[in-house]
Amino acid sequence: MAYSIKKGEVITYEPNELRNFRLFTHEYIDNLNFTFKPADFLPNADEYLKVASELFTNAGWYGDGEIQLIWVPPFMLDEFTMNEDAYGIVIWHVKQQEDGISWLLSPKKLPLDK
Repeated sequence: MAYSIKKGEVITYEPNELRNFRLFTHEYIDNLNFTFKPADFLPNADEYLKVASELFTNAGWYGDGEIQLIWVPPFMLDEFTMNEDAYGIVIWHVKQQEDGISWLLSPKKLPLDK
């Protein structure tokens, strides 16, 4: 049987720690088949969604679309250390329905985050 970390171990920070994440936009993330509902990983997902929604809204998000999670494998990270990043990272994402702009919150700088 293949090994995977448990869903409850994916997000190891408190909701307010999202305020320290990097916020950026990207055009266009059109394949949403690999996004996940935060409630599948967090028993208190609403607390995280409230903070993420506030941050996205303050940055200009119109409030449409569903906030979800995207997993980024460790080999995609610019600065990858086995000890810290062996599981990759999770990005908070929402695709604005009106114009297709994606709003993202990442705990680390990514190549597309300029």
